[in-house]
Amino acid sequence: QVQLVESGGGSVQAGGSLMLSCEASGLTTSRTCMGWFRQAPGKEREGVASIDIFGSYTYARNTAESVRGRFTVTRHNRKSIFYLQMARLEPEDTAVYYCAAQLGSCGGNWPMAHRYNNWGQGTQVIVSS
Repeated sequence: QVQLVESGGGSVQAGGSLMLSCEASGLTTSRTCMGWFRQAPGKEREGVASIDIFGSYTYARNTAESVRGRFTVTRHNRKSIFYLQMARLEPEDTAVYYCAAQLGSCGGNWPMAHRYNNWGQGTQVIVSS
């Protein structure tokens, strides 16, 4: 059973940086798509980044246009920990951030929340102006 635990959220001023972590357990060595999502109050859950992995190999990384150039998805070299590095944060980035996992490649539909069946509990990010 896959379990995902996010951490690293907090409050930061606009222009600042945060790094979120997602510690995964129960992942198999099969190809897996790890996604980062966020959900602001009253808005739909939005895919912000994904990383396509196969064991220790990384096939691809994706970022949404809304965060491209500011957010980067990475992984630990030896552990099942995935990171979302966020720079030049804006008040519009305020949301609860989630990591998600789904067997298979990420593909073009990686931002679609419904394709993932494993989710963490989320971590709050607040960006003040």
